[in-house]
Amino acid sequence: MIEEAAEPRSTRGEMLRALHREDLELYGCEELEERIELLKEEIARAEAQLQHKHAGRAAADALFSIRSE
Repeated sequence: MIEEAAEPRSTRGEMLRALHREDLELYGCEELEERIELLKEEIARAEAQLQHKHAGRAAADALFSIRSE
């Protein structure tokens, strides 16, 4: 059996860069408003993940600072 070649994986942030290059002139007002809402949701999701990572880092720092004393 011959397997089909897998599509190359996209690099991190590639989709965001593609959004940045997109011509917004083609969108109507409602479409732009929807896009803004979706982007706000994505920002909130990224901020939540960042807070989660900071909390994990702080917990690890606290654990290792207790052990090294």
